Amino acid sequence: MSTSRQRPVIPAGRLRHPAELPFTIFMILLNVLIIGLIVQAAVMLPGLPERLQDTGWATAVRSALIGLLLLVPALIVVRETQRASVRGTAVELSPRQYPELYRTADEFAHRLGLKRRPQIYLSNGNGTLNAFAAQATGHDYVVLSNELFVNLYHGNRSGLQFILGHELGHIRLHHVSLWYQLAVAYSERIPLLGPALSRLREYSCDRHGAHLSPAGMTGLILLASGRHTENVVDVDELVRQGRALKGFWVGLSQLPRSHPFTVRRLERLYRLGLFHGRIREAETETPV
Repeated sequence: MSTSRQRPVIPAGRLRHPAELPFTIFMILLNVLIIGLIVQAAVMLPGLPERLQDTGWATAVRSALIGLLLLVPALIVVRETQRASVRGTAVELSPRQYPELYRTADEFAHRLGLKRRPQIYLSNGNGTLNAFAAQATGHDYVVLSNELFVNLYHGNRSGLQFILGHELGHIRLHHVSLWYQLAVAYSERIPLLGPALSRLREYSCDRHGAHLSPAGMTGLILLASGRHTENVVDVDELVRQGRALKGFWVGLSQLPRSHPFTVRRLERLYRLGLFHGRIREAETETPV
Protein backbone atom coordinates (compact mmCIF):
# COMPACT_ATOMS: atom_id res chain seq x y z
CA MET A 1 0.00 0.00 0.00
CA SER A 2 1.31 3.45 -0.90
CA THR A 3 1.98 6.05 1.75
CA SER A 4 -0.72 8.27 0.22
CA ARG A 5 -3.34 5.68 1.15
CA GLN A 6 -2.17 5.80 4.76
CA ARG A 7 -2.94 9.51 5.10
CA PRO A 8 -5.91 10.27 7.37
CA VAL A 9 -9.13 10.94 5.50
CA ILE A 10 -9.99 14.62 5.81
CA PRO A 11 -13.61 15.08 6.99
CA ALA A 12 -16.02 16.17 4.27
CA GLY A 13 -17.22 19.03 6.46
CA ARG A 14 -13.81 20.68 6.33
CA LEU A 15 -13.89 20.86 2.54
CA ARG A 16 -17.58 21.53 2.00
CA HIS A 17 -18.50 25.20 1.50
CA PRO A 18 -20.01 26.34 4.83
CA ALA A 19 -23.20 27.61 3.16
CA GLU A 20 -23.87 24.47 1.12
CA LEU A 21 -25.34 22.19 3.80
CA PRO A 22 -27.75 24.78 5.32
CA PHE A 23 -28.91 25.80 1.85
CA THR A 24 -29.34 22.15 0.85
CA ILE A 25 -31.54 21.55 3.91
CA PHE A 26 -33.62 24.59 2.96
CA MET A 27 -34.00 23.27 -0.60
CA ILE A 28 -35.01 19.81 0.66
CA LEU A 29 -37.68 21.33 2.92
CA LEU A 30 -38.89 23.45 0.01
CA ASN A 31 -38.99 20.35 -2.17
CA VAL A 32 -41.12 18.54 0.43
CA LEU A 33 -43.46 21.55 0.56
CA ILE A 34 -43.84 21.53 -3.23
CA ILE A 35 -44.59 17.80 -3.25
CA GLY A 36 -47.12 18.29 -0.44
CA LEU A 37 -48.88 21.03 -2.38
CA ILE A 38 -49.02 18.86 -5.51
CA VAL A 39 -50.55 15.94 -3.57
CA GLN A 40 -53.00 18.18 -1.76
CA ALA A 41 -54.12 19.83 -4.99
CA ALA A 42 -54.52 16.41 -6.64
CA VAL A 43 -56.65 15.17 -3.73
CA MET A 44 -58.89 18.22 -3.98
CA LEU A 45 -59.23 17.98 -7.78
CA PRO A 46 -62.08 15.39 -7.93
CA GLY A 47 -64.16 17.54 -5.59
CA LEU A 48 -64.03 20.62 -7.82
CA PRO A 49 -67.13 21.72 -9.74
CA GLU A 50 -67.37 20.23 -13.23
CA ARG A 51 -66.76 23.58 -14.90
CA LEU A 52 -63.32 23.73 -13.24
CA GLN A 53 -62.26 20.20 -14.10
CA ASP A 54 -60.85 21.14 -17.51
CA THR A 55 -59.24 24.45 -16.67
CA GLY A 56 -55.53 25.13 -17.14
CA TRP A 57 -55.01 24.95 -13.38
CA ALA A 58 -56.54 21.46 -13.20
CA THR A 59 -54.45 20.30 -16.16
CA ALA A 60 -51.30 21.62 -14.48
CA VAL A 61 -52.14 19.75 -11.27
CA ARG A 62 -52.72 16.50 -13.15
CA SER A 63 -49.45 16.90 -15.05
CA ALA A 64 -47.56 17.66 -11.82
CA LEU A 65 -49.05 14.58 -10.15
CA ILE A 66 -48.12 12.34 -13.09
CA GLY A 67 -44.60 13.79 -13.01
CA LEU A 68 -44.42 13.09 -9.28
CA LEU A 69 -45.50 9.47 -9.76
CA LEU A 70 -43.03 8.94 -12.60
CA LEU A 71 -40.12 10.79 -10.97
CA VAL A 72 -38.36 7.79 -9.41
CA PRO A 73 -38.65 5.39 -12.38
CA ALA A 74 -37.77 8.18 -14.83
CA LEU A 75 -34.65 9.12 -12.87
CA ILE A 76 -33.58 5.49 -12.65
CA VAL A 77 -34.01 5.02 -16.41
CA VAL A 78 -32.01 8.20 -17.17
CA ARG A 79 -29.19 7.24 -14.79
CA GLU A 80 -28.92 3.67 -16.08
CA THR A 81 -29.11 4.54 -19.77
CA GLN A 82 -26.56 7.34 -19.34
CA ARG A 83 -24.02 4.93 -17.87
CA ALA A 84 -24.76 2.38 -20.59
CA SER A 85 -24.15 5.07 -23.22
CA VAL A 86 -20.86 6.11 -21.61
CA ARG A 87 -19.69 2.50 -21.45
CA GLY A 88 -20.45 2.09 -25.14
CA THR A 89 -18.85 5.29 -26.41
CA ALA A 90 -15.96 6.16 -24.06
CA VAL A 91 -12.66 4.56 -23.06
CA GLU A 92 -12.55 3.18 -19.53
CA LEU A 93 -9.30 3.67 -17.64
CA SER A 94 -7.73 0.53 -16.19
CA PRO A 95 -4.34 -0.74 -14.95
CA ARG A 96 -3.42 -1.13 -18.66
CA GLN A 97 -5.37 1.83 -20.08
CA TYR A 98 -3.71 5.08 -18.94
CA PRO A 99 -2.40 3.33 -15.81
CA GLU A 100 -0.92 6.45 -14.19
CA LEU A 101 -4.21 8.34 -14.12
CA TYR A 102 -6.00 5.15 -13.09
CA ARG A 103 -3.70 4.85 -10.07
CA THR A 104 -4.21 8.53 -9.27
CA ALA A 105 -7.98 8.07 -9.26
CA ASP A 106 -7.58 5.03 -7.00
CA GLU A 107 -5.37 7.02 -4.62
CA PHE A 108 -7.78 9.96 -4.55
CA ALA A 109 -10.71 7.63 -3.82
CA HIS A 110 -8.83 6.24 -0.81
CA ARG A 111 -7.83 9.70 0.39
CA LEU A 112 -11.46 10.83 0.28
CA GLY A 113 -12.67 7.68 1.99
CA LEU A 114 -14.97 6.65 -0.85
CA LYS A 115 -16.68 3.32 -0.22
CA ARG A 116 -16.16 2.14 -3.80
CA ARG A 117 -13.65 3.09 -6.46
CA PRO A 118 -15.28 5.19 -9.18
CA GLN A 119 -14.81 4.17 -12.79
CA ILE A 120 -13.07 6.78 -14.94
CA TYR A 121 -13.88 7.24 -18.62
CA LEU A 122 -12.22 9.27 -21.37
CA SER A 123 -14.81 10.60 -23.80
CA ASN A 124 -14.80 12.50 -27.08
CA GLY A 125 -16.09 15.90 -26.01
CA ASN A 126 -16.53 17.16 -29.59
CA GLY A 127 -14.60 20.31 -28.80
CA THR A 128 -16.07 21.06 -25.37
CA LEU A 129 -14.00 21.42 -22.20
CA ASN A 130 -16.11 19.33 -19.88
CA ALA A 131 -16.09 16.69 -17.18
CA PHE A 132 -18.86 15.28 -15.03
CA ALA A 133 -19.52 12.79 -12.27
CA ALA A 134 -22.55 10.50 -12.20
CA GLN A 135 -23.95 7.42 -10.56
CA ALA A 136 -25.98 4.37 -11.55
CA THR A 137 -27.05 1.40 -9.46
CA GLY A 138 -23.92 0.12 -7.73
CA HIS A 139 -21.56 2.30 -9.75
CA ASP A 140 -19.95 5.73 -9.42
CA TYR A 141 -18.12 7.12 -12.42
CA VAL A 142 -16.40 10.19 -13.84
CA VAL A 143 -16.24 11.18 -17.49
CA LEU A 144 -13.38 13.39 -18.73
CA SER A 145 -13.63 14.98 -22.17
CA ASN A 146 -10.78 14.39 -24.58
CA GLU A 147 -10.18 18.13 -24.91
CA LEU A 148 -9.37 18.49 -21.22
CA PHE A 149 -7.35 15.31 -21.28
CA VAL A 150 -5.18 16.22 -24.28
CA ASN A 151 -4.23 19.61 -22.88
CA LEU A 152 -3.41 18.50 -19.37
CA TYR A 153 -2.34 14.86 -19.45
CA HIS A 154 1.12 15.45 -20.92
CA GLY A 155 1.58 19.19 -20.40
CA ASN A 156 0.40 19.59 -16.82
CA ARG A 157 -1.06 16.60 -15.03
CA SER A 158 -1.72 18.58 -11.84
CA GLY A 159 -4.50 20.45 -13.65
CA LEU A 160 -6.08 17.20 -14.76
CA GLN A 161 -5.79 15.87 -11.21
CA PHE A 162 -7.60 18.97 -9.91
CA ILE A 163 -10.48 18.33 -12.31
CA LEU A 164 -10.56 14.65 -11.34
CA GLY A 165 -10.54 15.56 -7.64
CA HIS A 166 -13.33 18.08 -8.22
CA GLU A 167 -15.53 15.42 -9.83
CA LEU A 168 -14.75 12.91 -7.08
CA GLY A 169 -15.91 15.61 -4.66
CA HIS A 170 -19.37 15.44 -6.26
CA ILE A 171 -19.41 11.71 -5.55
CA ARG A 172 -18.15 12.07 -2.00
CA LEU A 173 -20.73 14.75 -1.15
CA HIS A 174 -23.51 12.60 -2.68
CA HIS A 175 -24.46 15.21 -5.29
CA VAL A 176 -24.95 12.43 -7.84
CA SER A 177 -26.83 9.99 -5.61
CA LEU A 178 -30.43 9.07 -6.36
CA TRP A 179 -31.72 10.17 -2.98
CA TYR A 180 -30.08 13.59 -3.35
CA GLN A 181 -31.54 14.13 -6.81
CA LEU A 182 -34.98 13.15 -5.55
CA ALA A 183 -34.63 15.38 -2.48
CA VAL A 184 -34.18 18.53 -4.59
CA ALA A 185 -35.90 17.42 -7.80
CA TYR A 186 -38.50 20.21 -7.77
CA SER A 187 -36.90 22.94 -5.68
CA GLU A 188 -33.68 23.08 -7.72
CA ARG A 189 -35.75 23.93 -10.81
CA ILE A 190 -36.87 27.19 -9.24
CA PRO A 191 -35.10 30.09 -11.01
CA LEU A 192 -32.23 31.63 -9.01
CA LEU A 193 -32.54 29.10 -6.15
CA GLY A 194 -31.46 26.11 -8.25
CA PRO A 195 -28.40 27.88 -9.70
CA ALA A 196 -27.46 29.15 -6.23
CA LEU A 197 -27.39 25.58 -4.89
CA SER A 198 -25.39 24.44 -7.91
CA ARG A 199 -22.77 27.17 -7.37
CA LEU A 200 -22.33 26.16 -3.74
CA ARG A 201 -21.82 22.55 -4.83
CA GLU A 202 -19.15 23.69 -7.29
CA TYR A 203 -17.31 25.66 -4.60
CA SER A 204 -17.33 22.59 -2.32
CA CYS A 205 -15.96 20.37 -5.07
CA ASP A 206 -13.30 22.93 -6.02
CA ARG A 207 -12.03 22.60 -2.46
CA HIS A 208 -11.78 18.84 -2.90
CA GLY A 209 -9.90 19.25 -6.18
CA ALA A 210 -7.43 21.73 -4.71
CA HIS A 211 -6.95 19.63 -1.56
CA LEU A 212 -5.99 16.65 -3.72
CA SER A 213 -3.97 18.68 -6.25
CA PRO A 214 -2.59 21.87 -4.64
CA ALA A 215 -0.72 22.78 -7.85
CA GLY A 216 -3.72 22.13 -10.11
CA MET A 217 -4.63 25.74 -10.87
CA THR A 218 -4.20 25.10 -14.60
CA GLY A 219 -7.39 23.04 -14.48
CA LEU A 220 -9.33 26.26 -13.86
CA ILE A 221 -7.13 28.44 -16.05
CA LEU A 222 -7.92 26.19 -19.00
CA LEU A 223 -11.63 26.77 -18.40
CA ALA A 224 -11.12 30.52 -18.20
CA SER A 225 -8.89 31.14 -21.22
CA GLY A 226 -9.35 28.09 -23.42
CA ARG A 227 -7.05 25.52 -24.94
CA HIS A 228 -3.26 25.95 -25.24
CA THR A 229 -3.15 28.84 -22.74
CA GLU A 230 -3.08 27.10 -19.37
CA ASN A 231 0.70 27.35 -18.97
CA VAL A 232 1.20 30.88 -20.31
CA VAL A 233 -1.51 32.84 -18.46
CA ASP A 234 -0.11 35.04 -15.66
CA VAL A 235 -1.70 33.50 -12.57
CA ASP A 236 -0.92 36.54 -10.41
CA GLU A 237 -2.89 38.77 -12.72
CA LEU A 238 -5.77 36.32 -12.91
CA VAL A 239 -6.01 36.11 -9.11
CA ARG A 240 -5.97 39.92 -8.90
CA GLN A 241 -8.70 39.98 -11.53
CA GLY A 242 -10.75 37.64 -9.33
CA ARG A 243 -10.26 39.86 -6.30
CA ALA A 244 -11.51 42.86 -8.25
CA LEU A 245 -14.59 41.00 -9.45
CA LYS A 246 -17.31 42.60 -7.37
CA GLY A 247 -20.20 45.01 -7.64
CA PHE A 248 -23.90 45.01 -8.40
CA TRP A 249 -23.69 44.01 -12.05
CA VAL A 250 -21.27 41.19 -11.31
CA GLY A 251 -23.62 39.78 -8.69
CA LEU A 252 -26.64 40.19 -10.95
CA SER A 253 -25.00 38.48 -13.90
CA GLN A 254 -24.03 35.48 -11.78
CA LEU A 255 -27.53 34.84 -10.35
CA PRO A 256 -28.77 32.58 -13.19
CA ARG A 257 -25.45 30.75 -13.64
CA SER A 258 -25.01 27.17 -12.43
CA HIS A 259 -21.23 27.66 -11.98
CA PRO A 260 -19.42 30.52 -10.23
CA PHE A 261 -17.25 32.77 -12.37
CA THR A 262 -14.03 30.89 -13.06
CA VAL A 263 -11.66 33.64 -11.93
CA ARG A 264 -13.58 33.92 -8.67
CA ARG A 265 -13.24 30.16 -8.14
CA LEU A 266 -9.48 30.45 -8.66
CA GLU A 267 -9.12 33.43 -6.33
CA ARG A 268 -11.10 31.78 -3.54
CA LEU A 269 -8.93 28.67 -3.59
CA TYR A 270 -5.81 30.84 -3.25
CA ARG A 271 -7.47 32.83 -0.47
CA LEU A 272 -8.19 29.59 1.41
CA GLY A 273 -4.57 28.48 0.94
CA LEU A 274 -5.58 25.34 -0.96
CA PHE A 275 -3.69 26.30 -4.10
CA HIS A 276 0.07 26.73 -3.61
CA GLY A 277 2.78 28.39 -5.66
CA ARG A 278 2.93 30.60 -8.74
CA ILE A 279 1.63 33.62 -6.83
CA ARG A 280 3.88 36.53 -5.95
CA GLU A 281 2.48 39.88 -4.87
CA ALA A 282 -1.10 38.63 -5.02
CA GLU A 283 -0.58 36.63 -1.83
CA THR A 284 0.19 39.72 0.22
CA GLU A 285 -2.84 41.71 -0.89
CA THR A 286 -5.88 41.97 1.34
CA PRO A 287 -8.60 39.58 0.11
CA VAL A 288 -11.85 41.15 -0.96
